[in-house]
Amino acid sequence: MTYEPCADDCGIREVLDRLGDRWSVLVVVALGKGAHRFRELQRAVPGISQRMLTVTTRRLVRDGLVRRTVHDTVPPQVEYQLTDLGLGFATMVDGLAAWSREHRPAINEARATFDAADQSPHPAATPTPRT
Repeated sequence: MTYEPCADDCGIREVLDRLGDRWSVLVVVALGKGAHRFRELQRAVPGISQRMLTVTTRRLVRDGLVRRTVHDTVPPQVEYQLTDLGLGFATMVDGLAAWSREHRPAINEARATFDAADQSPHPAATPTPRT
């Protein structure tokens, strides 16, 4: 596998912001199953507050990953669905989830081995006083 170097961060920080945001990933996963109205989406993402869902969907719409459609009904209904760009992101997230599932036992074993070998107390990271 070859990696192309670039002068700046190639936009990876922005992608990692979405991947590192727990709610964004869960909203994308839920929308990967199809379009949802706001309340349906809130029920599909356990633990997310109304405010956090609003902030998250707004970011995803801004990034072009989600399309927000307001239906002219009384009361107005808002529906969210993945854009083509969002579907590509969802595919990437799905690949990461598959890798995680496949390698979870090896990661847990590595952690247990490390923790068992690392029994010595760690000194606090405090500056050494000058004499």
